Amino acid sequence: MNPEMVIRWRRSGAAMLAVAVIAISGCATGPDSNPRDPLEPLNRGVYRFNEAVDEAVLKPVAQAYVTVVPSPVRTGVGNFFANQRDAWSALNAALQARPQPAAENFMRFSVNTFLGLGGVLDIASEMGIPRTTLDFGHTLGRWGVPPGPYLVLPLLGPSTVRETVALPVDRRGDLVSQGVDDVATRNSAQALRLIDTRASLLRAGELLEQAALDKYGFTRDAYLARRQRQIDASRGDDE
Repeated sequence: MNPEMVIRWRRSGAAMLAVAVIAISGCATGPDSNPRDPLEPLNRGVYRFNEAVDEAVLKPVAQAYVTVVPSPVRTGVGNFFANQRDAWSALNAALQARPQPAAENFMRFSVNTFLGLGGVLDIASEMGIPRTTLDFGHTLGRWGVPPGPYLVLPLLGPSTVRETVALPVDRRGDLVSQGVDDVATRNSAQALRLIDTRASLLRAGELLEQAALDKYGFTRDAYLARRQRQIDASRGDDE
């Protein structure tokens, strides 16, 4: 499976998948199911599929990327894509009626875009401007939309019904996929982002292999706890 095929998976109708998963939930649940993960048998099957794809394709490519590409270049690549996310985070902070993170993320994007060579250099962090990474799933949670059941999406990994429904909106705010007209350039940029993201998780993956007896359960609990902390933090601005 080449990176372009992975990208096509990412473009698939995630919301449609959520509907399909919910429709068959009666077949996947059981009396001993985790209340946050009623679709656990189905999710574990998708998790095993993702693990197989990762071991066969994504992880080896990411390891080669780390070996071949110098660290300063990888840092610049990561900075560039993080800078694109800052713009979307600023808009979501505004939608959440949180003026401080909206202003901070907008300042980060402006400073790094104009002074940091399009975001390759993270000048904003050196200036002490904090980053609050947000997406539309956070925005829905901020305004009281419940997460719904835990889902594992093909190739995309951990999610919930709320976050899955939010994915098409997040895609509309993706400056890489929406701001580049040339198909070859856009696909190359998205493939590079995917590889860079996977490379950044290599060390965490090694620790997970060593620490977790049940990687699926550990990943699920860590993801749900992290998302809930982020939602609680967004609501904390009202207190």
